[in-house]
Amino acid sequence: MTAIAYNLQAVHQTIAQAAQAAQRRSGDVALLAVSKTFPAAAVRAAYQAGQHAFGENYVQEALRKIDALRDLPLEWHFIGPIQSNKTRAIAENFSWVHGVERFHIAERLSAQRPAHLPPLNVCLQVNVSGEASKSGVAPEEAEELAHAVAGLPHLRLRGLMAVPAPGAGLAAQRKPFAQLRELMQQLNAHGLELDTLSMGMSYDLEAAVLEGATLVRIGTAIFGARDYGGKQ
Repeated sequence: MTAIAYNLQAVHQTIAQAAQAAQRRSGDVALLAVSKTFPAAAVRAAYQAGQHAFGENYVQEALRKIDALRDLPLEWHFIGPIQSNKTRAIAENFSWVHGVERFHIAERLSAQRPAHLPPLNVCLQVNVSGEASKSGVAPEEAEELAHAVAGLPHLRLRGLMAVPAPGAGLAAQRKPFAQLRELMQQLNAHGLELDTLSMGMSYDLEAAVLEGATLVRIGTAIFGARDYGGKQ
């Protein structure tokens, strides 16, 4: 068994344990392997270990990997803030976007999504921690943006995403995730049909699953420590 296969097995076990503690089914929590900064060979190794969905943050790096791995039936997710000049490449090459925070970007993704592809799945990024340095729409502005994005063609608004400030201990980690879950419940009560809570990374996976995450974004626990020197 390769190191990546072993790590994937361990992550699935952690998800299963957290889901059991939350009285949830582990199958209700999808695993997104965040492969940014890691080579195509690492993605291939993860695929061979049973992983099909991969997340990337850097467009040019991702496009190189997508091209190198076209022989595999992979699902590509773009994570994080999106620059206007990158929307076409994202709309044409990804199945999911976790990180829409402005209507202008959603409009561009909608207009540039090729007609022959299924709708692009979109999660709004919410700044649940209120950090000035963090991307994301403010929680009190999320409903207006959600309804606007839901009305665009060629997109399917699936849910909410967050990258909260690191918390010291499980209780502190759970608080912003609970806020995001409650926000999604509020939006659904007001006419939306959201089904995805994209939250939780390697260090706060358990807290996210306990608070209802339906998709967790795991990188270092699968691939190891990152070297950001060659990301582009």
